[in-house]
Amino acid sequence: MKRFLMAAFAGTFAGAVATTQFVGPLLAQESENQASVYEQLDLFGDIFERIRSQYVEEVDEKELVEAAINGMLTSLDPHSSYLSPDDAQDMRVQTRGEFGGLGIEVTQEDGFVKVVSPIDETPAAEAGIEAGDFITHVDGESVLGLNLDEAVDMMRGPVGSEIVITVVREGEDEPFDVSIVRDTITLTAVRARTEGDTVVLRITTFNDQTFPNLEENLQEQVEAAGGMENVNGFVVDLRNNPGGLLTQAIKVADAFLDAGEIVSTRSRDPQDGERFNAEEGDLAEGKPIVVLINGGSASASEIVAGALKDHRRAIVVGTKSFGKGSVQTVMPLRGEGAMRLTTARYYTPSGRSIQALGVSPDIIVAQPSSDPVDEEAEEEASGLPTRSEADLRGALDNDSLSEDEIRQIEEDRERAEQSAALRDEDYQLAYAIDILKGLAALGPAAQQAAMEARSGGSDTEATDTEAEDEDDAAEQGGN
Repeated sequence: MKRFLMAAFAGTFAGAVATTQFVGPLLAQESENQASVYEQLDLFGDIFERIRSQYVEEVDEKELVEAAINGMLTSLDPHSSYLSPDDAQDMRVQTRGEFGGLGIEVTQEDGFVKVVSPIDETPAAEAGIEAGDFITHVDGESVLGLNLDEAVDMMRGPVGSEIVITVVREGEDEPFDVSIVRDTITLTAVRARTEGDTVVLRITTFNDQTFPNLEENLQEQVEAAGGMENVNGFVVDLRNNPGGLLTQAIKVADAFLDAGEIVSTRSRDPQDGERFNAEEGDLAEGKPIVVLINGGSASASEIVAGALKDHRRAIVVGTKSFGKGSVQTVMPLRGEGAMRLTTARYYTPSGRSIQALGVSPDIIVAQPSSDPVDEEAEEEASGLPTRSEADLRGALDNDSLSEDEIRQIEEDRERAEQSAALRDEDYQLAYAIDILKGLAALGPAAQQAAMEARSGGSDTEATDTEAEDEDDAAEQGGN
């Protein structure tokens, strides 16, 4: 018994020694880390006091603290930032779909402001600002060295006031100035029209009105066409759509899916991850869909394009998207300010992150530079005849067709000519519509077979276009 007690005591003593050896250093290390953090906070306090008392000019203490907070957040990644009370209010207003400014979504790259996309029918779009432009000066003052919020503040101003921005554009030898008059920017989330038998749904942003606008516009266009049986498919145009609300992106993708995952988010803590699945109901009733994207398609746009592509519900056409695959959570702070913090990454249904990679189109089609060509002059220059058999003197009439059949052929030809004319105006959209025409010509069975046979992982490049789009993921700011 005595020997057993001695052995037990020895075991307990050894355990205590082992615990001290392993846990002790960990506690000491944690204590050292805490001491180091407090030392750094003391250092911050010392610097703050030195600036407040010895800087050459009197400083605003509140602005100093806000700058320090913003510096801490922006050091994490390009998406995290501090929102002052005014900025937080502006963000809430913009989410509702109306705000003052130029009408551009911007990011920061190499110290300069980069245009992610101009917003349709805004002063910036009408002035010719393009996705990928760099803004180097505002009213002659350089933006180099400013953070994104400071640069955006420089571009804001009273409605009706004029601003001159200096732009550097790829392909242009010299920077050039663009004069823009500020205006109230009212975002129309969805615009719809019918081209031939195809319904085109242009989604410009993802705000509170996006899904209701989509549903309403789609139904109106289908009714105007005389029913779904008269529609050959839908084009969902997400080009230059900088994103917006995750909830709206999920609803838009769900609008065309009956089941399956739309997107998943993964946080540092695995328990905080979420999956969002589609519910039954397809607004397009199974009709073929083509999604248009480009380098200005970011964030929520990429969620929609990625979900429809992975489920093989749509053919994605255009150029590689922007590549923003992270989730920001806006957290209210004391004093009516807010903190925008990156809290998760999002993944497409196939489990792939698009962060910095973007969504690759199934068919790469670049938008040619606008250089209208006079086809008739081109034909004359080439010496090719412009007349047909019907123009020849004494040509025989076609006696195999009735007048109604001839009229139908002429109407079909007119629609084809209108489609061809669209290529000069918007080549990518015309390409998407041609895809849907081709699928309609094959019939329903062939359409289904073509959609099922489409490889979700392969990219096909249009033979007459090239696309080189290498946007890096970065924070987007509205202006």
